[in-house]
Amino acid sequence: MNFELCAFADEADPNIDGQIEALLENDISYIELRGVDGVSVSQITLEDAKVVKKKLDANGIKVWAIGSPTGKIDISDDFDAHLENFKHMLEIARIMEATRYRLFSFYGVTDKSQSIGHLSKIIAAAKGSGIVLCHENEKDIYGEKAAECLELHKALPELKAVFDPANFVQAKQDILEAWDMLEPYVDYLHIKDALKDGQIVPAGLGDGCIPEILERCAGRVLTIEPHLAVFKGREALERLSTPKEQMYAYPDNRTAFNEAVTALRKLI
Repeated sequence: MNFELCAFADEADPNIDGQIEALLENDISYIELRGVDGVSVSQITLEDAKVVKKKLDANGIKVWAIGSPTGKIDISDDFDAHLENFKHMLEIARIMEATRYRLFSFYGVTDKSQSIGHLSKIIAAAKGSGIVLCHENEKDIYGEKAAECLELHKALPELKAVFDPANFVQAKQDILEAWDMLEPYVDYLHIKDALKDGQIVPAGLGDGCIPEILERCAGRVLTIEPHLAVFKGREALERLSTPKEQMYAYPDNRTAFNEAVTALRKLI
């Protein structure tokens, strides 16, 4: 299967040097940049961004997407300030030479027109940038269900989708139904798996139908997003309530990250 692998490397290490090391160790040449030295990408300066870009370039790593928090606010929050921060992150995306930008569609939405209105302004601000805006189906936002996502994509054809199987599992959405509805809009995927009880597990070991989805999406970029449980010491492990929880808990972030990469490569 012809896939390009990418990763949220801040799950391996909060520091950019450690992120680069984790990507190189796992032979991954793309990063979805979300956290830099323990700070959200939305909060770094343009000068910081230039320093990070030089480090990535020196190690042959390209920024596939900006893993932004855009749209991950309540619909009643200060949108003007949020839009200004989006414009700042667009500048960061340009510095990073990212071609994709992950965003969300707001909490507390009571009518789809609210999300569409805000997203329309975000899309207008990005016009001419050459950056593809990709909506993630996040639990508890408007767009956690496939039908809601479809409404957004039909209303906003410029908006593409990043498909996250685990989020759909947690939202009680049938995965293959979601794929059939959204596949024409899917630009890339987040590889994260979950059990029906909500627990995150390595790819292929949950209810996210990831093997079936991989059969249907050859050629797309896959961003590994581990979200696996990390424990610190034996006592912390023993506090996990079930053997199943203990099975998918890891002693540190790097081990969890490596396991997530290995699980996906086995499926591929």
